[in-house]
Amino acid sequence: MYRKILDYIRRNRLFAPGDRVIVALSGGADSVCLLVVLNELREVLGLELKAVHVHHGLRGEEADRDRDYARELSEKLGVAFSCIQVDAALYAREQGMSVEEAGRHLRYQIFEKERLEFSGTKIAVAHHRDDQAETILYNLFRGTGLKGLGGMRPVRDRIVRPLLSVGREEILAYLEEKGISYCEDSTNAQTDYVRNRIRSQILPEIREQVNKRAGENILHAGEMAAQADEYLEKQAEGILKARGVWERDKAGTKRARGVGAKALLAEDDIIRNYVIRRMIRSVNESMKDITMTHVESAAALLFGSSGRQVDLPCGLIAVRTPGELWIKKKKTEELVDKEKDFPLPKLDFKVFPYKKGQEIPKNGYTKWFDYDKIKCALSVRYRETGDYMTLAGGGKKTIKAFMIDEKIPKEEREKIPLVAEGSHVLWVIGHRISEYYKITDDTHTVIQMQLDGGKNNG
Repeated sequence: MYRKILDYIRRNRLFAPGDRVIVALSGGADSVCLLVVLNELREVLGLELKAVHVHHGLRGEEADRDRDYARELSEKLGVAFSCIQVDAALYAREQGMSVEEAGRHLRYQIFEKERLEFSGTKIAVAHHRDDQAETILYNLFRGTGLKGLGGMRPVRDRIVRPLLSVGREEILAYLEEKGISYCEDSTNAQTDYVRNRIRSQILPEIREQVNKRAGENILHAGEMAAQADEYLEKQAEGILKARGVWERDKAGTKRARGVGAKALLAEDDIIRNYVIRRMIRSVNESMKDITMTHVESAAALLFGSSGRQVDLPCGLIAVRTPGELWIKKKKTEELVDKEKDFPLPKLDFKVFPYKKGQEIPKNGYTKWFDYDKIKCALSVRYRETGDYMTLAGGGKKTIKAFMIDEKIPKEEREKIPLVAEGSHVLWVIGHRISEYYKITDDTHTVIQMQLDGGKNNG
């Protein structure tokens, strides 16, 4: 175990001598193993360590037990320790996201803050080989490209994952051999979360019914996908360096990136899409809420006439000119004017447990949604290219097609606000909600959205 992890660290160059490392310590088996192993390797690798525990304000006495154990273990090992307590449930309500997603956001915010205070260089987290298989399947089921199929990388910015070379059984065997205890999180046994179901139900059944080496095969496929993704990224960057151009505003800030249309049309579809993705990332500095539908919508402009454009998330547009395809930030005044002319409505959010048979509001200004199906941050905004909703039976319909079918006048469509999770629309406000997020007998938690307090609308 020791040698396996050390070889993995060296092969992927996770640390350099003198690194000051924040170790994410929940108190569970994986994070305990991570801290113990890194502490054993501290002198070999030349590291300084600090363990950080995040108390999410959930699970009551069980969470307090985890906190106390994390502190005791750190003191026993002689590792600096810090515990930060947050209210993940409150943060989830304020941000309109699931508690699971809120906890992850808060953890990484805290780890980064602690890193800066520690003058740290790295943040070590305890994802292991089985987590990697779950991540790849999760991304596959939800829809992904090669990047998602590649799973988690050993290094991402300042985040490092030293345990990706070992599995859960090895971790437990290592801790048993060392006589080291750990805490069990009772929520890991629950199947409310998709990842827990993949871990406890789907993967075991695949191993039993399809191939006992399924986990290894998933990881091998993920490694190949990651290598292919890295290669295609390099090819795309090479094209942009050779054929790409920047447009700057008066202050010299880069606000648009273009590439020669003929050069892009000469490439295969997959290279073309990778180039456009890199253009979007370089202008927006993020791919959040950008889906393959958006990339393909931008690529389709290459086959049309000059002057056409499509809206993208995050205040971006793709524009076809006579010689280039451009990804641009909308001008500030354009965004301000739209908000001024069509101000977005105020929504009040409330999260609470659902009891089977509970009466669901039937008015136009209060809607209930299945909270546990929401995995990403929600946004209240206007229609964007690629937006869709789920129909009864599981089919999908674009919001554009929905508005046409509803005979909403073209000039009114841009004025109708939406509540969306990425490109998946929960509620076309004033019209209908997505079937996917509706309350069912399997619903455990409700998020209520009320328009302007229910006083001025409906």
